[in-house]
Amino acid sequence: MTKVYDFTVKMTNGEPKSLKEYEGKPLIIVNTASKCGLTPQFKGLQSLYEAHKEQGLEILGFPCDQFNNQEFENIEETTEFCQLNYGVTFPIFAKIDVNGKNADPLFSFLKDQKKGTLIKNIKWNFTKFLIDREGNVVERYGPNVDPSKIEKDLLQLL
Repeated sequence: MTKVYDFTVKMTNGEPKSLKEYEGKPLIIVNTASKCGLTPQFKGLQSLYEAHKEQGLEILGFPCDQFNNQEFENIEETTEFCQLNYGVTFPIFAKIDVNGKNADPLFSFLKDQKKGTLIKNIKWNFTKFLIDREGNVVERYGPNVDPSKIEKDLLQLL
């Protein structure tokens, strides 16, 4: 059976990174955008990361420009924006598509594992997926779910 750890993603410099490196750790995987009304969620995600990284939590951010072009063209601008404005220290990866024929295979898998309320596709930026230590998709949270609301479910995985 396929697990999240079976996927390889691209780092901001284009180099491949196997998610096997995160094996045994709970994950929050999120599609992000720097110029979105939900962008302040970076602060909440960073707070969760700081509170629980010692227990193994990893948060993986994937910039996406599919929703009203709300991401910088240049990935360096994206990472700098996240660090300067929200103190983000969790990994930000290369910009991807989350829907359509060019959807990243990881996000196609995530959507297959946990569909949204009415549709399978991701509706907007900051859709969050909670992954257990075995690489199983436990829950999907819509864009408007504040990261603090994930903590109760996360604590069960720590």
